[in-house]
Amino acid sequence: MKKLFAIVAMMGVFAFGMTQSMMAQDAAAAVAADTAVVDSAAVDTAAVDTAVVEEVVEEAPIVEEEGGIHKELKTKFIEGDAGFMSLVAIALVLGLAFCIERIIYLSLAEINVKKLLAALEEKLSKGDIEGAKTICRNTRGPVASICYQGLMRIDEGIENVERSVVAYGSVQSSYLEQGCSWITLFIAMAPSLGFLGTVIGMVMAFDQIQQAGDISPTIVAGGMKVALITTIFGIVVALVLQIFYNYILSKIENITSNMEEATISLLDMCMKYNLKK
Repeated sequence: MKKLFAIVAMMGVFAFGMTQSMMAQDAAAAVAADTAVVDSAAVDTAAVDTAVVEEVVEEAPIVEEEGGIHKELKTKFIEGDAGFMSLVAIALVLGLAFCIERIIYLSLAEINVKKLLAALEEKLSKGDIEGAKTICRNTRGPVASICYQGLMRIDEGIENVERSVVAYGSVQSSYLEQGCSWITLFIAMAPSLGFLGTVIGMVMAFDQIQQAGDISPTIVAGGMKVALITTIFGIVVALVLQIFYNYILSKIENITSNMEEATISLLDMCMKYNLKK
């Protein structure tokens, strides 16, 4: 009986082992099949993507790079005779340099005049002349400088104060207009250089006609093109500089009016201060 039970047990263990082995083989076969399916799907997808990309590349139009405005300007600059065009360009650069310098100087010269006058009036009402002078020294611009000159002679009478303020105001006005004459020079030079290039281009055209012995539109067009390009560039440079020059003049007028207003207010404050004494 025991032998029979042992045999049955051995047969059960053997059957269980066979079952587990078959299940492992079936699982391995299933995994291999899935892997093959996935690989084939990936290959198909890659093939489809490659085909799509190739179609897009074939259908995409070829875009040619176009030159920007700087390339066009360079071409016209060379066509207009680099010698005269260089002179016009130099006039533009130098004129813009003077314009930028004046704009920076005038921007720094502008202050809040009403705030300055209110601070000076407060100090003078208290009889603090040195405090008023300190405010003027610590404030930039011609308006504060004029007020400081007037305060330095406040004890000498209103006439001396007025004389000092007017004299120093004329000096400050000349400082404001310093360099503007150079801007006007370049405004006049730019179109003149352009017209000079026009005349020389016409002379070149007539020389070519004389050498060819025939009036050909091609010969005449070359010289005329040079003439017109130089004229256009000269006029454009003059217009650009004129715009900056008018802006500078407007700032000078604004500062000058502030100087006049400050002068009148300072004389009134000095008169009140002398009456209190």
